[in-house]
Amino acid sequence: MTSLEVPGARLYYESAGKGPPLVMIPGANGDADVFKPVGEPLARHYTVITYDRRGFSRSRLLGPQDYRCRLETDADDVRRLIEHLSDEPATVFGASSGALVAFEVLIRHPWVVDTLVAFEPPAVKQLPDGQIWIDFFSGVYTLWHQSGPGPALERFRGEAFAEADRMVMARARESGKGPQAAANAAYWFEHELRQYPAVELDLGGLRPHSERIVLAVGRDSVGYPCHRVNAALAERLGRDLVELPGGHVGFVAHPDEFARELLAALSPRHARHDH
Repeated sequence: MTSLEVPGARLYYESAGKGPPLVMIPGANGDADVFKPVGEPLARHYTVITYDRRGFSRSRLLGPQDYRCRLETDADDVRRLIEHLSDEPATVFGASSGALVAFEVLIRHPWVVDTLVAFEPPAVKQLPDGQIWIDFFSGVYTLWHQSGPGPALERFRGEAFAEADRMVMARARESGKGPQAAANAAYWFEHELRQYPAVELDLGGLRPHSERIVLAVGRDSVGYPCHRVNAALAERLGRDLVELPGGHVGFVAHPDEFARELLAALSPRHARHDH
């Protein structure tokens, strides 16, 4: 088992492939395994580094945590992981709430980031109806307390994601039932569901690094909040929106096509870096 001791936690990570480092930050389930299907084709071009975020799966907490600064702590974990495994900056791919972590890494530790791919971050305060979504996530949290994870996740998936995503998420939950999956869900409900979507993105901190940012969305996510967030950020940061196969979990549903189009989006950037 490969692990890195960081303040307050022991991070589990895996590394595969050859080439420049590509760190992949998971979203809600916090587990590195969500990237296994897409990581395989990417590992033909990159050293793909995946890890469990602290508090999820195999990344154990060591002592009390300061949840008032959890996003900053998540970002510091990524910085330490990159510096532990590489002597060069990494391409950082963050999915969903993992994209919020990736933004924080770029703002606080820009020297470890070569390119940032933010895939459908749930930063709903960027939206005109953002407060409605923040209230929705609070309602899902209340439903979890009242009725358990099943009804809460059904409402969460049913309103925030496209039909194709709902089916993939439901299948993943069915196949992932067990004590660890239940623990991951409980940790996410308590410490992330309400907190991460309500984050105030530091656009002033991102703008100086905007040339390094790739804002990516799933083609099937049009009209849903995380797609809309990146569309809004593309306008505010002066970036093009990169469309990838599938929806919010397109890297699970269409791993080969997703990897191919992601590599195509990254290759012009790395060609420029090589000159």
